[in-house]
Amino acid sequence: MQELKTTKSTFKKVESEWFNYYRTLQEIKMLEDAILYPYDDSNNDPTVVAGKNSVRDTTDPTADKVIRLTKHKQLNYLREITSAIETVYNALPKDRKRLVHERYWCKDNNKDWEYVANQCYVSKRQALRWRDEMVQATVEVLGWR
Repeated sequence: MQELKTTKSTFKKVESEWFNYYRTLQEIKMLEDAILYPYDDSNNDPTVVAGKNSVRDTTDPTADKVIRLTKHKQLNYLREITSAIETVYNALPKDRKRLVHERYWCKDNNKDWEYVANQCYVSKRQALRWRDEMVQATVEVLGWR
């Protein structure tokens, strides 16, 4: 089977997803909370009196929440990305995991590749090769091109 060449824009997008991994996890949590605990818009007006034949909600709220969680496109997209990053990260050897932490997940992510390579005790070129392999693996897991 012929391997597809990753486009430059896809490469940059995947690398930016590595940079934003923890922010994406926070977004997922916020979306889940918004779905599970929506704003209660029930009317608490004391002048409105509900009678015997008031409109009642006969749906199953638990099933509704599950359906909204599974059908939410943005939530599924973000979960897919974080799952792919986790899959690739867990398959990496220890030295490459250090590269991920130094380059992508440290607070100061403005470090240049020379500094990151020195922290991982490899050459700059080797660090860039590792990055290319890591991004390519993520692209393959995601099924992008």
